[in-house]
Amino acid sequence: MIALFSRSALAVAATAVALLLPAPAAASGQWQANPEFAIDPEQVPGYSAQAAAGRYRLFDSGGTAVGPLLERPASDLFDFYTVPSVPGVYRLEAWTVDDAGVELSRASASLRFDNSPPPPPVASAPERWLRGEEAAELELDAPPEPLPLSGLGGYAVSLDRGSADHPCANPSLCTAAETDLAPGAAGGPVALGTLPQGTTYASVVAVSGAGVPSPVRIATFRVDATDPLLSLSGVPGGWSSGPVKVTAQAADSLSGMAAAGPTGPIAAISVDGGAPTTAPGETASTWVGGSGIHTVAAFARDAAGNVGGDPLGAAPPAALVRIDEGPPRVAFAPAQDPGEPERIEATVADALSGSSSSRGSISVRLAGTRARFQELPTRVQAGRLVARWDSDSYPPGKYEFLATGYDVAGNPATGIDRARGGRMVLVNPLKSPVSLTTELSGGRIDGRLRRIGGGGIARQRIAVVETFAAGAELRRRTTMRTTDGSGAFSLRLRAGPSRDVAAVFAGTPTLTRSSGATAHLAVRTGLRLCASRATATVGGRPVVFTGAVRTLGAEDAVRGLPVELQFRYPGAGWRGFRTVEADPRGRFRYVYRFSDDDSRGVRFKFRAKVRGREGWPYEPGTSRPVTVTGK
Repeated sequence: MIALFSRSALAVAATAVALLLPAPAAASGQWQANPEFAIDPEQVPGYSAQAAAGRYRLFDSGGTAVGPLLERPASDLFDFYTVPSVPGVYRLEAWTVDDAGVELSRASASLRFDNSPPPPPVASAPERWLRGEEAAELELDAPPEPLPLSGLGGYAVSLDRGSADHPCANPSLCTAAETDLAPGAAGGPVALGTLPQGTTYASVVAVSGAGVPSPVRIATFRVDATDPLLSLSGVPGGWSSGPVKVTAQAADSLSGMAAAGPTGPIAAISVDGGAPTTAPGETASTWVGGSGIHTVAAFARDAAGNVGGDPLGAAPPAALVRIDEGPPRVAFAPAQDPGEPERIEATVADALSGSSSSRGSISVRLAGTRARFQELPTRVQAGRLVARWDSDSYPPGKYEFLATGYDVAGNPATGIDRARGGRMVLVNPLKSPVSLTTELSGGRIDGRLRRIGGGGIARQRIAVVETFAAGAELRRRTTMRTTDGSGAFSLRLRAGPSRDVAAVFAGTPTLTRSSGATAHLAVRTGLRLCASRATATVGGRPVVFTGAVRTLGAEDAVRGLPVELQFRYPGAGWRGFRTVEADPRGRFRYVYRFSDDDSRGVRFKFRAKVRGREGWPYEPGTSRPVTVTGK
């Protein structure tokens, strides 16, 4: 179907793509994908006011007329001419005539119409990852035959991050500005320059001579501009006593570190700048041995070829591995300190890692035996072991000592000799032996401290230890005394329950410890008894007996304590007539009525007695008697 538009229809067809009708001498025009071609009637030669009409006829490429002859008044010639929808090269003949139909002028133009897309080109990117500084190249091959009638006008290319997009603003038609590669660009690499890190999509279309794009072809470029990250594991925080296995670990979040043959990712690790140990993939390990401080370095290459680290240790990651495979030297002090003979000291020396400040011990056993060494409480300092041997706890004899020291790497060593030679052997007793004698009398303890075979020892502290009987509120009490110039001391004991009393001398760095004999201080129960009257009438008012138990230091034990009330008359012994219980404050009370006529004129004595019970910390005791006469 052929459509024509007059000047008055120009506004309606404003969206059509125009092709200017050339002068009559021109043989052809440009290719167009729109079947509507613009016509400028004023370019028809001889155009003048004398023309009465314009006549038009369209011919196909074979010269056959297409459609009827069309005629328009000269005052309203055609602005647009629409060719059939079949691609081809059409020829439009246009001429003007006067009122008599005589031809005044003639012109023709080629209307080239092609709306067929070309086949898509072949576009590809390297399968490998590119380094950040590496220029990207797009491999572009021309689309296969057959091409559209308008031929190949070139290629349109766009580069997009995140997702692919069409390279032309209008996916149905590419402009000349968007067709940025000439037809001859195919058949080789197209330089795209350096691309940003990550994934870039190259969208490519072939564009016909009429501007119609082919289907999109996408080439994916992957760029890794970051070196792989490296870490070293297995590096001890301090010194080691033997070989250490160290592993280099590489990681890369883009191109990755998956093993892919000799040219793929690798990890490598070296010691002291030596030849590196290399392994495909992300890890490489090596053993570090030999005493000394070693530099361990690593490097890695990711799938893109980026290299991180330095096998010579000039760049991180690099670490120091400290190894000390030799033991320290251990020796006892050359001699004992006369002022502290029980102080046992040994030195621990190590020239590489140094001596440990947290491990070590000194032990002792009877010399000449195979008994197991007994470890002593030992204070460990850097380079020194110090123990205190409680020689008073060991019987007389010869004793040998063993020192065990460690260096910082954990290597142990033992020593049994003094620094200047000779075994570390001591003869017990090391200190001057002493004796402590005591005597307990009347609540007072007296004693004397003296050297065995010598005189008294002055200005020494003696501990007097009182251990109270069960039921006493205070279980133990220690009082310190100092000996006088003759070695004597004395202490008046404070009131309280029954107890065991002993004196103890703890000893000094040069004197042995000693204890006096333990003596028992028996304290009777203290009682008080009162009567309400001195005389009592038979059958009359009763006598009220009241009293109290002495509770010093035994307040919690007195409640319910049995108190026996006793009486006697001249010529008879004591007889009990009632047992009462003490209240929480140790008090008791009893009402007694005289009812026997035989009591008249008899002078009775009454008293209270406590025999004691389990948990009562006093010995049995009685009160002073009170007298009541019957009448």
